[in-house]
Amino acid sequence: MFSKIQTCTTVKEIWEKLIQICEGNDETKENKLTVALQKFELIKMKPEETMTKFDKRFSSVVIELKRVGKTYSNMELALKVLRELSKEWDVKTMTMRESKDLNKMELHNLFANLKAYDNQIY
Repeated sequence: MFSKIQTCTTVKEIWEKLIQICEGNDETKENKLTVALQKFELIKMKPEETMTKFDKRFSSVVIELKRVGKTYSNMELALKVLRELSKEWDVKTMTMRESKDLNKMELHNLFANLKAYDNQIY
């Protein structure tokens, strides 16, 4: 990395070069955002996947989106998770939609609740 910034003469030049190296140009940023959005749109719980594994996959996509500047509300994330669970979760998701305030429920609390239920049914 030093070789890429050694010709810079000001701190500002160094900083701008480091940003470009680490984050890429506008086109690269746009591509990263597009890929992350596609991952978010397409994510579904796999048939034999545990809630813990789905939590890790889903959370990593959300973190990737945050890195590229895209955030979602608690409600949007909660509804996305509940929509993408496999069919055996239908009763639990319906109950949660009716009884929980999804606007206030953070992602880690949602998954904690789902994991507790997961342990009861298996």
